[in-house]
Amino acid sequence: MLKILFVCHGNICRSPMAEFVMKDMIEKAGMAGSVWIASSATSTEEIGRPVHRGTRQKLARYGISVAGKSAVQMKKGDYDKYDYLIGMDDWNIRNMLRITGGDPDGKVHKLLEYANRPGDIADPWYTGNFDETYDDVKAGCEGLLKVLTEGA
Repeated sequence: MLKILFVCHGNICRSPMAEFVMKDMIEKAGMAGSVWIASSATSTEEIGRPVHRGTRQKLARYGISVAGKSAVQMKKGDYDKYDYLIGMDDWNIRNMLRITGGDPDGKVHKLLEYANRPGDIADPWYTGNFDETYDDVKAGCEGLLKVLTEGA
């Protein structure tokens, strides 16, 4: 089974958005039994808290539920557990590499790499713009799905 971990700072906005958008895409592609998807934080600030209201509301518009999700922290052992570890911005990547102790197998990527455009996914905790974040997350997840299904 292929395993994907989405990571952001607190695991209440961007990474759970990516987790549940990707789960929805994987299910619609008929791949639900062959891909495991989760999300986590690089920090401890939000551990145990539910998904941010803005993310919940944005995903609900598309019929995507985040029920039962609460923030968890990334662990060093996640590097061996997952095939893809995907951060939302440069700061996440730096913290992910600190937690894992490096990336010898080339598993760590930024989500927008899969949308064939460089850049960070803006944190709506600060911007308040969950629409922009959703658009970027969706584009990255669509690109990742293409890689998974077509090997592109």
